[in-house]
Amino acid sequence: MRLLIPLVCLAAAALAAPPNIVLIVSDDQGWNDVSFHGGEIRTPNIDRIAREGVQLDRFYVCPVCSPTRAGMLTGRYPIRFGMQRAVCRPFLDVGLPPEEITIPEMLAQAGYRARAAIGKWHVGHAFERFHPLNQGFTFFYGHYNGNIDYFTHERDGELDWHRNLLSSHDEGYSTDLIADEAVRFIQNRKGVGPFFLYVPFNAPHEPLQVPDKWLDGYANIADKDRRTYAAMVAAMDAGVGRILDTLDKSGLAANTLVWFTSDNGGARNGDNTPLRAGKGTLYEGGIRVAAAVRWPAGLEGGGRKVSGPLAYIDVWPTLARVAGFPPDPEPSPRPLDGVDVWDVIQGRAQPPKRPFFSYYERYQGERLAMIDYPWKLVRDGPPILGPNSEDAPPKGMKPLRQDPLTVELFQLDADPYEQNNLAEQQPKRVQDMLDALRHFRAQRPRGGVPPMTAPDPPGWKPPHEWEMRIQ
Repeated sequence: MRLLIPLVCLAAAALAAPPNIVLIVSDDQGWNDVSFHGGEIRTPNIDRIAREGVQLDRFYVCPVCSPTRAGMLTGRYPIRFGMQRAVCRPFLDVGLPPEEITIPEMLAQAGYRARAAIGKWHVGHAFERFHPLNQGFTFFYGHYNGNIDYFTHERDGELDWHRNLLSSHDEGYSTDLIADEAVRFIQNRKGVGPFFLYVPFNAPHEPLQVPDKWLDGYANIADKDRRTYAAMVAAMDAGVGRILDTLDKSGLAANTLVWFTSDNGGARNGDNTPLRAGKGTLYEGGIRVAAAVRWPAGLEGGGRKVSGPLAYIDVWPTLARVAGFPPDPEPSPRPLDGVDVWDVIQGRAQPPKRPFFSYYERYQGERLAMIDYPWKLVRDGPPILGPNSEDAPPKGMKPLRQDPLTVELFQLDADPYEQNNLAEQQPKRVQDMLDALRHFRAQRPRGGVPPMTAPDPPGWKPPHEWEMRIQ
């Protein structure tokens, strides 16, 4: 059994009666694509989590999905293990390293015998060592890649739908199948003690596909793509509602912690207003997402809001706290970057004062950001550490146009929508934050996930039904 790492800021006293834990992640859902933010899409079930629990009003993630999932599952910046540059593309042989300690591995040592991942994996699919069953989960149902067809469940012409290690030929809309399986898991949990259920929906990520019945409620939206996207969010929200209803009917709701978040900001069909920009950028619309936590037995006063900054890397240590996982007394070479924020969520403490870093890369350029609230620095342009032969585009690849270097400084408490660049007025602050960004960027090891602009290798073809290799 792996030695687990000591927790940062973990309270000494464990909570009694560890709760069931349900972690729900939507895919590319915009900040304003929940009705509790005032958006046009009706999300009564996600709203219920916020209304009966606590809104995390300034919850930060990565600008694209695979890094957020990797960091959330490990409590560590994925730059440490080469997974913060971009998403896990179909042709890649890399994934979440087995040496990392995931949430389900930690919860296994805390006594959680049933630990399921149901939905989109997207942190490694080439080898069985990356499979959820080898990353601490006891059950998996769903797909390995992103961007699958919602009805055929194919990616690049091959079936990508699985039950544990075997292909599944279940028919249906993927959002419904994910909700169906999550409901079955909850219904079958008798006698297993507290459980962990990770439900990463692939909705509302493209392709834009939804059963016709969901379109009727959004006939007022003139843009066809936006109308389909809205219907996809509604279908996913209905799946969230089925999970919540099953917890109610099973008598489990009171002692079940439900954590909802999107993996990044909305893409071209999402609505991130009034935040600036969206997916793939390091402005608020790309990395600040709708999030909420509900636990009736452990959180008093529904409908509260935590306004200070929290992050995806805080999920691991916070769940460790509520699960009663004790810190390992031995030092570890794999420290957490996230912190236990349970007291903050309970309203008993202020968010910890610490910087938050983000990063996204393409050949010949990269985007970096640092938030030292209320200050935020966004740097976009050539590599901050200078040219690197490993990061050069493959031979024969057409050079990409490189945008000029831009450095922007925002004061988020006074300028939450990032309209006023204060960099020229604060040169010392800018320099100090750039130095911190260089140190953060230097942590990336050689190899790992290549930049988003990396082309498919010549002649590459997907494996039959995305079967993982043994190695």
